[in-house]
Parts: sequence; structure tokens; C-alpha cells
Amino acid sequence: MARVYLSLGSNQEPHRYLRAALEALRARFGALDVSPAYRSAAVGFNGADFINLAVGLDTELAPTALNEWLHALEDRNGRRRDVPRYSDRTLDVDIVLYDDLVTQGPGHLDIPRKELKHAFVLKPMVDIAPTLRHPVSGRTMAELWAAFPVDREPLVTEAL
Repeated sequence: MARVYLSLGSNQEPHRYLRAALEALRARFGALDVSPAYRSAAVGFNGADFINLAVGLDTELAPTALNEWLHALEDRNGRRRDVPRYSDRTLDVDIVLYDDLVTQGPGHLDIPRKELKHAFVLKPMVDIAPTLRHPVSGRTMAELWAAFPVDREPLVTEAL
């Protein structure tokens, strides 16, 4: 079994789609560690605010198979793939960390996820795994957050 951390986000009916994603993840993987949710501005394009959170889970799926399962989850929840990559979306689920693996693969598989440099991924990770070490830098999530310029990317706690 591998310990995996995911980033979930939505800016189209986010409460609906994030709740549906959590339900599907629990049904497939069992117990989840779930961070608080945060509202933040869209990054990389002009769009509605996103709500993001992080999830920790255990899985027997290899990274590529997990990524395919997550893409199918996105698709079942109305994710459009015929629009620019950085655009509004019903559901975005990315593998942030998979044990201490460093890899890339098909379907935009990129572990560790480069978006860890953004508050909307890093802060939820700190909430559920503060002592977890980044597989490349060796720094803990808490250390990365302590060095983060929080005024650059403001977050607001959001109830789901």
C-alpha cells in the first residue's frame, strides 16, 4: 500500500463537486484524511475563485492507474477536456505526493506536483501532513509553509 496525497479543487459549483469527489474517494479507498477547504483566486487565468482541499489516502494502485482513476472521477463529474488546460472546471484532482516517489508520466502525471509552490495546495497539505517531507527538497510541509509569502496568495477558510 502506498500513502498518497491529492489536491482537489473546483470553481464551478465547488461545494457540490468537492463533496461528490470526497464521497467517491471514500467509497473506493476507505478512510481519508481531509484538510479544511480554502477559497483562493484562480491561478494562471481569469476565472471564478477556486475552493481547494487536500486528501490523504492509502492505495494499492500504481501512480498511472491511480491517475487514470482520478481522471475518470473528474470526467464523471463534468470535467471538460475540450477547453484550455487553465480554465474553469467542475473538478480537478491531482496526485501531489505518492510515498517518496519522483516521477512523470502520461495524463499530466507529475509527482511531486509542482503546484506545491502555491498556497492552495501547500496549506491544505500542511493541515493534514505537517511533518511529511518533500521527496526532493527534504523539507517538511510545515517548513515549506513557514517560508511561504502568505500575502502573495491569500486564502480564506471555506466550509464545505
